[in-house]
Amino acid sequence: MFCAFLLLFMLILHVNQPAAALERSTPEAQGISSRAILGFVDAAEDSIDALHSFMLLRGGKVAAEGWWYPYNPDSPHRLYSLSKSFTATAVGLSVEEGLMSLDDLVLDYFPEEAPAEPDENLAAMRVRDLLRMNTGHLKEQADAFWSTERDTWAESFLAVPVGLKPGTHFVYNTGATYMAGLIVQRLTGGTLIDYLTPRLFAPLGIEGATWQSDDEGYNVGGWGLKVRTEDIARFGQLLLQRGMWDGRRLLPEWWVAEATTLQTANGSDPDSDWDQGYGYQFWRCRYNAYRGDGAFGQYCIVMPDQDAVMAITAGVSDMQQVLDLVWDHLLPAMENEALPSVDNGPLAERLGDLSLAPQEGLSTSALAGKHSGRRFLFAPNERNLRAVTFAFGEEETLVTVEDTSGGEHPIRIGHGAWVEGSTSFTSDHSQPIAASGAWSADDTYNVRLCFYETPFRPLLTFHFAEDRLLFNMEYNVSFGETKWEELTATAQMGEGVER
Repeated sequence: MFCAFLLLFMLILHVNQPAAALERSTPEAQGISSRAILGFVDAAEDSIDALHSFMLLRGGKVAAEGWWYPYNPDSPHRLYSLSKSFTATAVGLSVEEGLMSLDDLVLDYFPEEAPAEPDENLAAMRVRDLLRMNTGHLKEQADAFWSTERDTWAESFLAVPVGLKPGTHFVYNTGATYMAGLIVQRLTGGTLIDYLTPRLFAPLGIEGATWQSDDEGYNVGGWGLKVRTEDIARFGQLLLQRGMWDGRRLLPEWWVAEATTLQTANGSDPDSDWDQGYGYQFWRCRYNAYRGDGAFGQYCIVMPDQDAVMAITAGVSDMQQVLDLVWDHLLPAMENEALPSVDNGPLAERLGDLSLAPQEGLSTSALAGKHSGRRFLFAPNERNLRAVTFAFGEEETLVTVEDTSGGEHPIRIGHGAWVEGSTSFTSDHSQPIAASGAWSADDTYNVRLCFYETPFRPLLTFHFAEDRLLFNMEYNVSFGETKWEELTATAQMGEGVER
C-alpha cells in the first residue's frame, strides 16, 4: 500500500511537467547501417501494400523514421487491437494502486449483470484470465456485444456459456479485453483515457489521444484508441525501460515483466510470430522480442536483446510479412557498437520524400467534358446512395456523392497528386482523407481515397456507358467484404448541374 501512495504522490508531483522530446540520432551512431534502413524501405515498397509509417529507436534514440505521405507525423492512427496493450497497462496500474488484484473473480465486479445461476467455469474466471485470453470461451466473444438484446455489453459477455475451465485454453477474445478495461473504469469512475492520461499519456508526451466508447460512455478497451506513431514508439520505449521514463517510474517493474513474458502457450509453429505465446495483452515474438499489434498493421515491437523499439503503422492483409521485414533487414544489422559515420544525406532525403503513389492513369479523357456537370441517379440500393455528380478538370476533379438522407459528400480529387480534405462518405462522421484520381480508359475514372488516420484506402471505379454509370468500390483491407456489389446510376435528364 505504501508503494501505491508513493506512486500517486509522484504522479501528482510530475503530471504538469512536459515530457522531453525523443532525441534524434543517426543509424550509424546507434550501431545500424544506413544501408540496412534503405533496404528495409526498398523491401517494404516492393512487397508491402502499404506501410504508412515507421519509427526505429535504439538506445532510447530515434535512429530512423519515415511517413508515406499523406500519412504524416502529426496525425493519429487507429490502432485496433494494439489498444489492448494500453488497456492491460491500465489494469497493471490499478493493481499497483491497490484497486484490484489479478486473482479477483470477474463475477465479483458484475453482481447485477451476472446470470442468476452462473456455470462453474464462469464462476471461476479471474481477471488474469481476461488478460491472457484464457477465459475458457470456445471462440471470440466481441460479437456478443451487438448481436443480443441485453442491456449492457457486460451482461452480453457474461451470458455466453464458458465451455472450458478458465486458464486451460487460449482463444483470442476481444470481449475479454473489454471486460478488463470495464473493471478499471467502474472502479475509477472515469474512462480509460481519464485514468491513463495523468499516469501514462501526459508523462510520455502523448497528447490528443481518443478512444471509441460504448453506449454507456466507457472506452471499449479492445480497440478504438487513436494516437500518433511517435506515441506508439514512446510506449514501447517505456516498456523496454521496464517502466522508467525520464528518471521516474511510471509502471511497476513487476507488471512489465509479467505482462510481456509468456503467460499462455498458443501454438507450435517456430516460423510464426503468432505461435510464440501470449502475455497480458502482448504477443511474444521470435528472437526474444514481444509486441502489441492491431488489425491490418499497427505494431509496437520491443526487442530487449537489441535495446530497440520499432513502431509501425500500415494497411496490410498479411501482418506476418511486415514482421519478417523487420527480422530480415533490421534485426541482423544491429551491432553492439557504433559504426563509422557516413553521409546520411541520401537516407534523410529518401525518408523525407516517402509517399504513396497517386492513382495511375491519364488526367483527362475524351468523355470528361460530356460527363462533367452531369448528375447520375442511383437505383435503390443497400448503400443508401442517391446520386453522384462530377466536375472534371485536368489538375483536379470534384465528385459529389449524395445519400438518401439528403447528405452531400463532396470529394476533391487530385490528378497526379494527392489532395487533402475530409468527408463523411462511408462513415457517420467526417474523416480526414487524401484523394487521387485518373482515367484508365476514356470511359473509366478511378479514384483512390486514403483515410490517412486508418488503414483503409478504397478504390472507387466509375464506368460511363452513354447515359448510365456503373459504380463499385473495393477496399485494400476489410474485416468483412472488400468489394461492393456494382451499383447502377442513370443520368438525370435535362440541364446539367454545374459544380
